[in-house]
Amino acid sequence: MTTEMLRSDAERRLSKKALNRSFWTWYHGSITGYNHQVMEGMSFATAMVPIVEDLYDTEEEKRDALQTYQPLFNTEMHMGFAVVGITASLEESKARGNEAVTPDMINGVRTSLMGPLAGMGDSLIPGTYVPILLSIALGLSAGGSVLGPLFYIIAWNVTMLLFVRFLFTRGYRLGVNSAKLLVGRQAMAIRESMVMLGSIVIGALAATWITITTSFTIDLGGTHVVDGEEVANQLHLQDTLDGILPGLLSLLLVLFAWFLLAKLRISPPLVMLIFAVIAFLGVLLGFFDPGLTSY
Repeated sequence: MTTEMLRSDAERRLSKKALNRSFWTWYHGSITGYNHQVMEGMSFATAMVPIVEDLYDTEEEKRDALQTYQPLFNTEMHMGFAVVGITASLEESKARGNEAVTPDMINGVRTSLMGPLAGMGDSLIPGTYVPILLSIALGLSAGGSVLGPLFYIIAWNVTMLLFVRFLFTRGYRLGVNSAKLLVGRQAMAIRESMVMLGSIVIGALAATWITITTSFTIDLGGTHVVDGEEVANQLHLQDTLDGILPGLLSLLLVLFAWFLLAKLRISPPLVMLIFAVIAFLGVLLGFFDPGLTSY
């Protein structure tokens, strides 16, 4: 490339095409390049290739710019769109001659954001938003209706596409200043509110879809007359539990599952196996009636 073809620093601006390529590269490949050395670092570097190609003219400049993105990077993939947008803005500023923006500064921003955004994204998206959508989809799926899965597929893809596009665009426009919006006090308050909402939704979902009853009875001896018929005196455990707290067995199951997953760190497949063993033994011993109990 001749000197006459090189652009001045002031002429180096990102095009919409380059930004769109970077957006879709991260959208489709944020996890595909995952490895244990740099985690999402390879995917992040790949998402920055369109940015670097659009800003720099020589192969040496492009190579040096991509060296910036070798270190480890790992965050919740949807919230990661904000970091990609912010980094694109910083890279553009560096290419235009801003001496305050250095490779170390860019990596410092990436490192400082990936942790808080990972925690926020994990609690808001799989921890809150997904259960809300699933609870609605389960309700629509009653009777085998196809509306439930269709609703989830469409609602998830449309809303998340709009959400990540907003994060990417806002991150690019505000640059490093957008970090205050993402990890500031207001953002933390929103996160805590959404976590509380998610807990309420999960609790309501458990109370609606988990029903456990027991057929266990205790023979008290003797008989009594009911509607002109003589019946044995028996204590029905389920009636007693309903008098204390309706749905008590379902609540205990949910709390037990939480204890196994959160406190003992047992894997979900093993928890399911434990529940299967409990159900089998419960039916075998007469504590559960297969015709009356659903899981």
